Amino acid sequence: MSDDMALQDRYAAQSICFGCGPANPEGLHIKSYAATSAEGGDEVVGTFTPAAHHHAFPGMLNGGIIGALLDCHANWAAAHWLMKRDGASAPPCTVTADFHVRLKRPTPMAEVRLRAWVASAEGDKVTVEATLEAGGKTTATCTGTFVAVKEGHPAFHRW
Repeated sequence: MSDDMALQDRYAAQSICFGCGPANPEGLHIKSYAATSAEGGDEVVGTFTPAAHHHAFPGMLNGGIIGALLDCHANWAAAHWLMKRDGASAPPCTVTADFHVRLKRPTPMAEVRLRAWVASAEGDKVTVEATLEAGGKTTATCTGTFVAVKEGHPAFHRW
């Protein structure tokens, strides 16, 4: 089960982020939705359909695009989790501290599914696990650390 409005549209309509910013006309326009996993846990889900200019080689999605998809989607999972944990009305501004993508197999140029969930948290630092699936197979995974930033940081309230 998932919400009907993307987190990006609800909380960051003016964002120009290349991966997930609704206001970036050249961006990927990732849409992430709060959901409940089959196991009953919180997760963030979404789909993305690549365009022809996202090719790595004929028929396969570029690894850099895969990285951007997983980074932004996982970042939104962290921000949403922090918002829920703190009972806030909007997510905090979070940035990527690190992320590690594992390309498990070539990803075809077709709609992909994104899933992300919080694996652990310590204060304002959240570790997220994420997957990218195509054709029913996991083609890439990601582990990332995301941190809520404070006033004075360049990303503060840039969503």
